[in-house]
Amino acid sequence: MEFAAQTDEKSARMVIAMDGSSMRCSGFWIIREIAQLEAHLTQITWPETGDLVFDCSALSALDTSGAWLLQRTVHELEARGQKVMFIGLRPEFDALLHLIASSTIRPLTPPPALPNLLARMGRQSWRGLHGLYGMLSFVGVTAIILMHSLTQPHRIRWRAILRNLQTAGFQALPIVGLLSFLMGLVISYQGADQLQRFGANIFIADLVGLSMLRELSPLLAAIIVAGRSGSSYAAQIGTMKVTEEIDALRTIGVGPTELLVLPKLVALVIALPLLTVYADITGVFGGMIMARSKLDVSFDVFLDRLGDAVSLSSFLTGIGKAPVFAAIIALVGCYQGFQVTGSADSVGRQTTMSVVQAIFLVILSDALFSIVFNWLKI
Repeated sequence: MEFAAQTDEKSARMVIAMDGSSMRCSGFWIIREIAQLEAHLTQITWPETGDLVFDCSALSALDTSGAWLLQRTVHELEARGQKVMFIGLRPEFDALLHLIASSTIRPLTPPPALPNLLARMGRQSWRGLHGLYGMLSFVGVTAIILMHSLTQPHRIRWRAILRNLQTAGFQALPIVGLLSFLMGLVISYQGADQLQRFGANIFIADLVGLSMLRELSPLLAAIIVAGRSGSSYAAQIGTMKVTEEIDALRTIGVGPTELLVLPKLVALVIALPLLTVYADITGVFGGMIMARSKLDVSFDVFLDRLGDAVSLSSFLTGIGKAPVFAAIIALVGCYQGFQVTGSADSVGRQTTMSVVQAIFLVILSDALFSIVFNWLKI
């Protein structure tokens, strides 16, 4: 059986001839003829059993597409249990066939079965425990290095602390002030109608003062800083991990924790209480404006009542939460930055995870503070 097609390159003939258990390949097996070659191969009736010989002594040209078609045919025959042997193949054609076979012709393997629900839960639990262990280890190492730095003040990088204090504290003043001001407006506006019904207009100072100074101001400032500075810490350290700057620091004997983590931690512990006080002022100011416009409570009356409604312990309660929130945000952001594994996609993933985990832990710790303060009657 012989299939032939005329080509326009040097008037050569592309021939596939089948004679018993031998197939003769000649002519040009190139991309221009690949469609006809494939059509001819599908029309060949292959022997059911026995070994096959491919005679390629008359093969004039062979490119990647022709080699791929030839190797695919061989692979299909071998899958049926037949052995295929090449004769008369030029060395360069033989090297091309081996290259195609090693890179593209591979046995198909079925995809692994999806684990069941119990297995997935177990894996997620194990990952969670492993992440918790890593986070606790990171906190412990950071605490030890912080203690060593406190015993040797000359090792503290004051310039880096001041720079982080500017970026995490001073530059966050506009957004923290605006949002806390709006929060004070909203609380005062929502409470005004209810207090007006009972003729208790003056108690608007109690509502705004206690809610802002004790709970909302530290929580709002912490959430803003977590989204603003916590993500920045994770992205910065993660990018340094991708560009191998962390490894370079270790190579020259500089600890990355001492250089990158401690200045951010110390600066945020200083900045967040100050931001909380600033949020207290702007939030109360927003409440004062709404109380004057809706309830006719003047600024003097509002401030006079505020001094009686909000005790010093309530004010210090809100301020005392801020350093804890700051430590959580800085440690989570830096830890997730160190978890980046060599790609830009990993930087984005760990940055997102740092914000989510920091906000979750801040709200969880705030709830624990509320339970403890209630138990201590504070």
